[in-house]
Amino acid sequence: MKPSLRSAGQVFGSIQLTLVLSIVVPLLVISGLAIYLGFGAVEKALNDRLQEDLELVARAASGPLSRAMQENDELVIGDSLRSIFRIGRVSGASVFDKGGARIASLGLADTDVGNSASAEQVINSGELGGAFRRVDGQSVFSHFTPLVADDGRIQGLLQITRKRSDFHELLASSRLWAVSIWSALAITIILVVVLGHYGTVGRHVSRLLSAMSELAPGNWQFDAEPSGPRELRQIYGGVRDMGQRMARAEEEIQQRVITERQLAERLEYQEKIAMIGRVAGGVAHELGAPLNVIQGRANILARHDLTDEQRRQLDDIGYQVGRMTTIIQQLLDCFRHVPDSRRPISLNAVLKDVLDRAGEDEKCHGKRLLSRGLEVGAWIRAEPVRLELACLNVVRNACQAARAEVALSLHRYDSEWEVRVEDDGPGIATEKRDAVFEPFYSTRPAGEGTGLGLAMVSSILKEHSGRIEIGNSESGGCRMSLYWPVETGV
Repeated sequence: MKPSLRSAGQVFGSIQLTLVLSIVVPLLVISGLAIYLGFGAVEKALNDRLQEDLELVARAASGPLSRAMQENDELVIGDSLRSIFRIGRVSGASVFDKGGARIASLGLADTDVGNSASAEQVINSGELGGAFRRVDGQSVFSHFTPLVADDGRIQGLLQITRKRSDFHELLASSRLWAVSIWSALAITIILVVVLGHYGTVGRHVSRLLSAMSELAPGNWQFDAEPSGPRELRQIYGGVRDMGQRMARAEEEIQQRVITERQLAERLEYQEKIAMIGRVAGGVAHELGAPLNVIQGRANILARHDLTDEQRRQLDDIGYQVGRMTTIIQQLLDCFRHVPDSRRPISLNAVLKDVLDRAGEDEKCHGKRLLSRGLEVGAWIRAEPVRLELACLNVVRNACQAARAEVALSLHRYDSEWEVRVEDDGPGIATEKRDAVFEPFYSTRPAGEGTGLGLAMVSSILKEHSGRIEIGNSESGGCRMSLYWPVETGV
């Protein structure tokens, strides 16, 4: 089988069948239901008409029958019953006394209505009544009319019956014609839908599917000429646009593969840095004790009488030991991880303490320390010492870089607090902003920084599911933003 014929067969088995099932079949079901309900309404109307006809006949005959029954004139009663058959089309007529015993009858009639609920209701109420019932094995409508004497008492009943089949035969014939017409109409509609669909849509869909089958990775160019109705032409345009997007997406994927390769290389480098950090942390821990011994011996020597040169050399030893101690402490702070000691803590209170401590730090002497927004209650879940260490390091760095002023402010967003530290210094170049968080990287001249401060701050924020960003302050300096998740349980 050719591809086009196979595709057409597939469309014939799907779209056309869907049209028949979703449109034609519901319409036919609705029309069939309407016909059924219509015949039900006609049947009810015929039943009502039957009852009205029998009621009119009964009213016309009840007067003479009442007088004849009162006079006990059987001849008149017989003539009256026969006249009922001449007035209307009935199946039977009977006269019963008050006890339900039959006095006279013609055609289909009950022999005794003593046990009939309809007859008993008519005798008790004096109103007309009737119901469908079986008489002599046939389904009839039985109408009862009270026969009233001159003094107003009910002396008997008149029963008139009509066969149910008299009007059901006509109704059944009409139903047969309606079903036949409905069936022929259904077959015609289905053929029109199926053949019309294939002629106007199906063959064009087959051509579209054949053209789409040629699309493949590396070949997303779709040049088929649009054909068919307006909607199909729009689909042609959509497929052409999709091919162009797929080509662009393929290029983006290739670019992402290159980017991921670069990220993998970057990750490998970060892992090496992490390993170096762990080694450095171990070395720093081991060097702590010897440095304390050196510092202690230097302090002992400082108590003796020394020359100026010896005292200068001793002071230099103390300075270098202090610098090494600071580096060791920063290494330990950078790689220490204490998540189990986190607890809800007031961030604004910690920031006030940080400002007090920064005011006493020699790096912040001569700099104005400003604060904004520290009056609001800001709660986060953090380890207090690590939180204060991170904020204090950022403020000290800002003091070291600032010319005259450092501003600390607190800002609230939907799910996080921003601790913003701004200075009026030279700022940090954009290309260096990612590198400053790497261990041992510093923008300051050699000997003025260890390159561990911001690495430690970044590590602390990652421990607390936070983040740090670098930008430009309004005064042209650096802006450090520390984002801490909001503690919602307080």
